[in-house]
Amino acid sequence: MRCPAFAGLLQGFELVRELSKDRVPGGEMRVVVVGGGVIGITTAYYLAEAGHEVVVYDRQKGPAQETSYANAGEISSGYASPLAAPGAPLRALKWMLRKDSPFVFKPNLDPIFWRWLAQLLRNCTAERYQANKALMMPLAEYSRDMLRVLRQATGISYDEGSHGTLQLFRSQEQLDRAAADTSVLDRFQVPYEILDAAGCINAEPGLAAARDMISGGLRLPDDETGDCRLFTERLAELCASRGVVFKYNTRVHAFPHWKGKVHRIVTSEGVTEGDAFVLAAGPYSERFMRKLHQRVPVYPLKGYSLTLPVADGQAAPVSTVIDETNKVAITRLGDRIRIGGTLEMSGFDVTLREERRDLLERSLRELFPGVDNLRDASFWCGLRPMTSDGPPIVGRTKLPNLFVNTGHGMFGWTMACGSAKILADTISGRQPEIEADGLGPQRYWA
Repeated sequence: MRCPAFAGLLQGFELVRELSKDRVPGGEMRVVVVGGGVIGITTAYYLAEAGHEVVVYDRQKGPAQETSYANAGEISSGYASPLAAPGAPLRALKWMLRKDSPFVFKPNLDPIFWRWLAQLLRNCTAERYQANKALMMPLAEYSRDMLRVLRQATGISYDEGSHGTLQLFRSQEQLDRAAADTSVLDRFQVPYEILDAAGCINAEPGLAAARDMISGGLRLPDDETGDCRLFTERLAELCASRGVVFKYNTRVHAFPHWKGKVHRIVTSEGVTEGDAFVLAAGPYSERFMRKLHQRVPVYPLKGYSLTLPVADGQAAPVSTVIDETNKVAITRLGDRIRIGGTLEMSGFDVTLREERRDLLERSLRELFPGVDNLRDASFWCGLRPMTSDGPPIVGRTKLPNLFVNTGHGMFGWTMACGSAKILADTISGRQPEIEADGLGPQRYWA
């Protein structure tokens, strides 16, 4: 009969032996990433660059098949702002009275939704808006810089452009309201221009036919554009060539843990062990965190897009034009145009509703009437993982080897590289290159 002390010592040796099986020669870790969108794939890239063995799991047939598939195409660091803003609830109510509203509210009985909505409304104050935007802006700027470094290092191409963003105002009221945001741009030394109608047309000549509709604009010259799906697919190929293993068509069911750590995940194909785990499953990350008794306020907000070929380059946008009235982004992606917009609160419903395309089509027709081949457009919708305060959730959870990278809302493509680099540095025991303490999930547990 073994004495209790010997049994405990033997159990400890068994645990050490089990974990050592997952160690990579040289002391690096085996990291399991759950999620194959742009957030998960960029995380895998930076982890592999840091020398770790990386395995990526996704339920889809390949990378970027959900939220990253056909987003608006903006890499808009200067435009990164929380959804929760002063006056946002009143504007939402006014929009709901419009037949072609950019905001669609479909209430349900899910208590998680109502809790998230209440938290969002509490963040709609000037003080919280400024604080949350001040977290988002440096991350977005850093992310854009990391994307440029990655592009230079790898030669990756994805119909990228570097011609800025033009936020277009149709009324003087909208132009006046932009002043509140420029103070934050000044604070972080983000270049911008306030333009009159002529200046807007000079930046985007295709707007000339809509001159009478334009009051002015806010131009952010350092913003970029690109096809998020194309980038994610090509980065995944690059990751695979560097040893990252991809497990597609595989569902992750649970993160069992003991002694305060996660040691394996349970999937539809069996059990996979690792040293560290990253949850980058978009809006579904909240469900996994809830099972681990770690609540994070992430909820899906549906967005729609149209993609059509460029028939007349002179009539098409040069870069991204944001129609502030309709909350629609019109972006040039090589020989295509991407029109993205609509904020629909309808839970995890991914029904493609034809009536939602009307607003997207009308915005394009009004601002770029020379583009008349909408009959050739492909229609898409996806779920954006939105936090109630605005900034994404990037950091370590209560389980020290489980990390989360989610909640980027409309700015996942904008913030992907920066969030991934911060997380890879954290997992590797390095100090992130920018201040990132306020981005962790701990901000919800204080």
